[in-house]
Amino acid sequence: MHTYRLIISCPDRTGIVAQITQFIAQHNGWIIEASQHADVGTAWFFMRYEIKADSLTLSLPALREAFLPIADEFDMQWAIHDSAVPKKVILMASRTAHCLADLLHRWQQGTLGCDIQCVISNHELLHETVSFYGIPYHHIPIDPADKTTGLRQVAEQVGEYESDAIVLARYMQIFPPDFCQQYAGKMINIHHSFLPSFMGADPYQQAHTRGVKLIGATCHYVTEALDAGPIIEQDVIRVNHQHDSEAMRDLGSDVERMVLARGLRYHLEDRVLLHGNKTVVFV
Repeated sequence: MHTYRLIISCPDRTGIVAQITQFIAQHNGWIIEASQHADVGTAWFFMRYEIKADSLTLSLPALREAFLPIADEFDMQWAIHDSAVPKKVILMASRTAHCLADLLHRWQQGTLGCDIQCVISNHELLHETVSFYGIPYHHIPIDPADKTTGLRQVAEQVGEYESDAIVLARYMQIFPPDFCQQYAGKMINIHHSFLPSFMGADPYQQAHTRGVKLIGATCHYVTEALDAGPIIEQDVIRVNHQHDSEAMRDLGSDVERMVLARGLRYHLEDRVLLHGNKTVVFV
């Protein structure tokens, strides 16, 4: 169904919902999905409305123009997105294929609802996998002795596309702060543990050493602080003393695929609203 998604966050006060719903009704809008949340602690309001596009009497540009006075009155951070325009996505991966292959398959099946522009990797290993889907593959090596040069080339390659999301599908490099800032709220990572537990290298070995009973994965936005960005989605799976670190890694890979796919879908469907280092996710 063709819809427009109205996304809002603003200081909370009386009358926001009434004004918006009245505005939509005035233009014959049919709201087919409505989500809202008031954060009492921060006095901040969040809203996502999905409106049947052909029910409205205004074009999308005219709708945006007409909504401006309300947005100004309530000091809103807002957008209206057209569901018929697929978001543009860059995928990045290093050696491990499970997350990348899963997203490519979902894209091919039409369940992601996006346009995958290219795949960028610091290894050639995944080229054949990506070629099967007919998507451009950019191999940009990262020299451990001079990472700055390689990462600058990656930034230049990303800059050639106008993307709505950059997905690190197990891309095992750390970006400089300026790159993270440039794509704040657009760069999505999958971390192979249930953050904030077991950050850094080899989390499954860390988990095995600690004798944990739950392992998981975390999908989050990338910030300058390593593995500390706003969390979009998480999930866990139960393990026990019979699972060694390799068995945990296999189970964890399944969780990673599912968590990254859900997190990306929420982003593509404008379900994630950022506020500082937290998210409100309407699902």
